[in-house]
Amino acid sequence: MHGHHHRFSDTPFGFGPRGGFRAGPRGRGRGQDQPPPVERAEVAGWFAGRLPDDWFTGPVELTVDRDEITVVGTLAEPEAGEGNAAAARAGRIARFREETRERRMAVADAAQARYGRSVAWGAVCGDVREVFTNLSVPVMTRLRQPERLVLDTLVDAGVARSRSEALAWAVRLVAQHTEEWLGELRAAMASVEEVRGRGPM
Repeated sequence: MHGHHHRFSDTPFGFGPRGGFRAGPRGRGRGQDQPPPVERAEVAGWFAGRLPDDWFTGPVELTVDRDEITVVGTLAEPEAGEGNAAAARAGRIARFREETRERRMAVADAAQARYGRSVAWGAVCGDVREVFTNLSVPVMTRLRQPERLVLDTLVDAGVARSRSEALAWAVRLVAQHTEEWLGELRAAMASVEEVRGRGPM
């Protein structure tokens, strides 16, 4: 999950009746109460201006979807001295989380008012990475018997405790094995958004 500065999925997309990919606002699964798509560069610019200069060593890594904006910043590494370096990094992240809580909540409230999405925070220090409060969002889906049987097999085998946990496990597995393809898809969607943004108003 390191360094995915282009990880976002604010363009709704679905699959057509013949299984063909289709993008754009007519894609399935977008409710009327969903927040509108956001311009990634605008979000990045807003956070760059809003976050205190002394929090992170450089620009934050943003992940944006329809429900949430995840902001992960890199912290300066502590001098561990004779101490364990990993423990020092974990301690630095814990200190950042405690000392910035009130100000982070204020930024999150402002972002939610502006973008209609909640904000999750995280920090990286050396090779230690922690995301503090990722939103858990129920995803409504209708599955036919062959798909339900896949989930029930995972539950019966003890891989997952419920159908919803089995579905989350399956999604993680797909993401793990198709990260390159998903990255290409996100990049293609980003360029479509960029071209759309340059179009006649």
